[in-house]
Amino acid sequence: MTQLRRALTDIERLDWLRLIRTENVGPVTFARLMERFDTPGKAIQALPDLAKRGGRRAPLRVASRAEAEREVAALTKFGARLIATCEPDYPQALAAIDDAPPLISVIGHPHLLRKRAVAMVGARNASINGKRFAEMLARDLGKAGFVVVSGLARGIDTSAHAGSLATGTVAVVAGGLDVVYPEENRSLQERIAEEGVVVAECQIGTQPLARHFPRRNRIISGLALGVVVVEATLKSGSLITARVAGEQGRDVFAVPGWPMDPRSQGPNQLLRDGAILTESVEDIVRVLANTEPPPLREPASDLFSADRGIQVDEATVREIGERLLESLSHTPVPVDELIRGCQLSASVVRIVLTELALAGRVQELSGNQVVLIQQ
Repeated sequence: MTQLRRALTDIERLDWLRLIRTENVGPVTFARLMERFDTPGKAIQALPDLAKRGGRRAPLRVASRAEAEREVAALTKFGARLIATCEPDYPQALAAIDDAPPLISVIGHPHLLRKRAVAMVGARNASINGKRFAEMLARDLGKAGFVVVSGLARGIDTSAHAGSLATGTVAVVAGGLDVVYPEENRSLQERIAEEGVVVAECQIGTQPLARHFPRRNRIISGLALGVVVVEATLKSGSLITARVAGEQGRDVFAVPGWPMDPRSQGPNQLLRDGAILTESVEDIVRVLANTEPPPLREPASDLFSADRGIQVDEATVREIGERLLESLSHTPVPVDELIRGCQLSASVVRIVLTELALAGRVQELSGNQVVLIQQ
């Protein structure tokens, strides 16, 4: 089934924004609520009661219409705009991942998001040779018809953007579109906003915090057909990006390095784990030449229409919720495994988990997993 792609009305966009900016509503919970209620407006009306049923005592902070209007106005003033997953300009590859941001803010040339892309990531304290190779590889990828995606960090990211500015580059930032990090890349970010496109999930004005970077990284890999790692230590965030890329079904490429350099340990480990050896652009093009963006998921409203008529009373939610909480831990657990272990209806478990998430007791993750939140 092909998902209907359409532009939102201004009112609909405000409702989408209010829902995703509401406390305890992340991308997966947003999708679950859309499965259940069809529209963000209906979901917003139900939120306080759902959170209470899930065990929340304090009122849930729901983003107001005025807050949403201020965010849209600030983006417009900055020259940016919001794009929703259902809209034609939203990148198809990103829309296909489990935890796609319901809304992204963009500034620049969003048509680049519809092109075939390759992500490049690597060490912030990259070597001169590593940066030179990354810039050359990005330039060659552009000549081969690919847009290059990276995270605008110092080091390899900076070189990747510099090499692909002329042919098309996408910078995914961890904070708001108007926040520059690191400061040394201010002029580069401004150039990308003029000649390429800058993408953010966080609202305008948000300072990048440590927790934002892993979420930024899953967008970098989600936008691309494959991810290239050029220099990274074994504890580098670049390896997290590579792992997420594999989970998203993307090809992972790694540039081998000198064994005595700690920055080579990450790519060399990826190669041992099955990454594709990359010494030139031909190694990437050969693999991705016939690769198309993953197909869009079927509309949630069609996939889960059976759930919409199910009614679960508050006492049942409370009883099943306690059973689910007893079965969970602070290590992610597949929802399917939870359903089998508790011997409960899949539809009912989905409903209860969403209400527990809104109450701040669990978090629904990509890959159909759930984790207990530390209280």
